[in-house]
Amino acid sequence: MSDALQLPVVDLSSPDRFSTANSIRQACVDHGFFYLVNHGVGEGLVKKVFEQTDKFFSLPIEDKMKLARKNYRGYTALYAEKLDTTYLSTKGDPKESFYIGPLSDDLNQWPLAEDMPSWRSTMETYHQKVLSAATKLLSLIALSLKLEEDFFVKVGALTEPMAYIRLLRYPGDLDPCSEEIYGASAHSDYGTVTLLMTDGVPGLQVRSLLIIL
Repeated sequence: MSDALQLPVVDLSSPDRFSTANSIRQACVDHGFFYLVNHGVGEGLVKKVFEQTDKFFSLPIEDKMKLARKNYRGYTALYAEKLDTTYLSTKGDPKESFYIGPLSDDLNQWPLAEDMPSWRSTMETYHQKVLSAATKLLSLIALSLKLEEDFFVKVGALTEPMAYIRLLRYPGDLDPCSEEIYGASAHSDYGTVTLLMTDGVPGLQVRSLLIIL
């Protein structure tokens, strides 16, 4: 197995925004990924999000299915999605997920407060913090593309941001006798930008592509 890829680190709090924007541009050209630090999402909040997520996914399946996904919000069970539609397996991906969409449209589904009293407040705070970080990042991405810093604001991309949190659980190899299993099969993310928070467990694979600008 090859060594882990050493990705660039981008400091969202750096006062030198043009230098940071250039770093983002180079990271995207070279790898398509980078680590983001000093993003404003505190470690305590991140820990609480993972704790609440673990607690939800540990619930009995019948309880989780009460929040089955609709309007792209709520719970998706094991094998219910398959990201790589060219993959010949008849099963979907072995993962569970829970979608939380924009907070302003009242379409989100929430576990009952008596079952998980801290869930909603934790996820709403996390949603707001991540959206703030993404907004800052987009201004730097605009600079990296040689555009005005407020380009995305001017074109209305942030007027009603369709920001989603997607909580994921990968249970591992559920059937060692079956064909090769992926936690999430090969795919390209939709949307403008993806911010990925992990609990330190390795596994993400990045496919590098040569981009000529």
